[in-house]
Amino acid sequence: MSSLSSGLWTGRVRRVNGPVVDVVGLEGVAMFDVVAIGASGLAGEIVGINEDVATAQVYEYDGGVAPGDPVESRGEALSITLGPGLLGGVFDGVLRPLEPDTVWLTPGRNGDSAAGMTWRFSPSATIGAQLTSGALLGRVTEGEHFEHRILVPPDVAGILEWLAPAGDATSSQAIARIGGVDVALSHRWPVRRPRPARSRDGEVRLLRTGQRVLDLLYPIIRGSSASVPGGFGTGKTLLQQQIAKWCDAEVIIYVGCGERGNEMIDVLEDLARLRDPRTGGALRERTVCIANTSNMPVMAREASIYTGVSVAEYFRDMGYDVVVIADSTSRWAEALREFASRTNQLPAEEGYPATLGSALAAFYERAGSFTTLGGSHGSVTVIGAVSPPGGDLTEPVTAQTRRFVRCVWSLDRDLAYARHYPAVSWNESFSRDAERVGVIRAQNGDTGWAERRSFALALLAESERLESLVELVGAAALPDRQRITLRSAKLLREAVLQQDATSSEDAYCGEEKQAALLEMVLAIHQRLLKLVDAGVAADRLEQLGLARVSSARESGGPEDVAAVTAVRDAVLALLGSIT
Repeated sequence: MSSLSSGLWTGRVRRVNGPVVDVVGLEGVAMFDVVAIGASGLAGEIVGINEDVATAQVYEYDGGVAPGDPVESRGEALSITLGPGLLGGVFDGVLRPLEPDTVWLTPGRNGDSAAGMTWRFSPSATIGAQLTSGALLGRVTEGEHFEHRILVPPDVAGILEWLAPAGDATSSQAIARIGGVDVALSHRWPVRRPRPARSRDGEVRLLRTGQRVLDLLYPIIRGSSASVPGGFGTGKTLLQQQIAKWCDAEVIIYVGCGERGNEMIDVLEDLARLRDPRTGGALRERTVCIANTSNMPVMAREASIYTGVSVAEYFRDMGYDVVVIADSTSRWAEALREFASRTNQLPAEEGYPATLGSALAAFYERAGSFTTLGGSHGSVTVIGAVSPPGGDLTEPVTAQTRRFVRCVWSLDRDLAYARHYPAVSWNESFSRDAERVGVIRAQNGDTGWAERRSFALALLAESERLESLVELVGAAALPDRQRITLRSAKLLREAVLQQDATSSEDAYCGEEKQAALLEMVLAIHQRLLKLVDAGVAADRLEQLGLARVSSARESGGPEDVAAVTAVRDAVLALLGSIT
């Protein structure tokens, strides 16, 4: 063992077991310290210490590392650089920059995506003022529209002794001195440590996704959490991509965790092509993409989740509403399982470590709506996909995740194979936020939202029950009112719940048009029931051409309520002429 000139410790490799490396000679190292392994300085993290042997997990391909190779401690926990230059970028699981068409990082590469770039800094604070953590120092503009707020970092406070004037500055250049501490545009932060906030606030605000089945039946509020479980081919990635493109959050953190590389490239191309409806700029300008695809080092996948949520908390501290999309947490859990097996941990259910539940809880707990240290309000909403093997929703990751999230948007294989998109199951999905959403909408003047939602869910449930009877006795054997229920439920599925992600008219749906479509179907259902009660035969009503109802969702644009109203009025007039 020897001490480096920088004051850090150095040791040597004792054993290599895939991405797990045992090291001896690092007596000064602590848990979760970052180490550089081998001559190329591969990044690793200390995850276990047993007497004189420290165990590191390596975050890149470690081919060629052999016993006896040097290992140096960097003297800090796994940390990332947070500052201007993140938006619009693509990074690996530990926030090292990638080019969009890059598959592998050069081993040992460590980089700051903003290194060498300059930013126009506009100061906002007053010299001599007493500043606390989170106070505003100034601003820089990223892209054409995004205001990046430069705040006093956590754990720094004191009198502002010096502040740079307006002008260009690099990310690492000091722009202020607070209590004797120099503050730059960027700073380092350990990813496994949640960033502090003043408090969790009770403010309830909707997160609008633009996807009708979610906003109408299974809504989510800002700062909440959701899970999207579904088997292969049910549309998890597509649904999450739609949320990333169309939700009304101000910043999107997209974590591609163990998924296919071609899907990640599709996401990047779409984000670059689509325009942000609020600013007119590219949607990618307010997105940070963290890519650890299936052909990249497995242990960086474990870190990528924490990296993504740490970046989200950084923008939350500026007072922004952020959405973290993790696709998928199952691949993250598989990385935990692989590491546990290589370190001889006692396996629990299906080989996952016994700490799986606590790891999932710690991740989703970092979601929330907060009053920041600076006194503003920001939120982090976490949406994680789950890929259960064989579509088994009872497997450990899916079952554990359901315990910790507020919403579950479960995808159904039968709906997906029937080309019903999004294939959100009304039997397996739920929203614990729905009651609070109903209160918000009532306060905003829509007092009938909760009643319409309950009626729609009841209609779907009754239809599901009747369809099992139809398989036994046929539709003709059912009473007329039940046949109308089946017909109306089909209209509800086709006209409201289905949504065409490839259509410019239907990929996104505005809030008022969503309500108009649901009101149209429910009004038609009530009119049909009245006709049946008046003696009109169900056979006659079933022969009416109501195709225009199903196509109303693509009439006009995403906000075109008038087109839906015209269809509703025409159909109700048709039904009114029946005697």
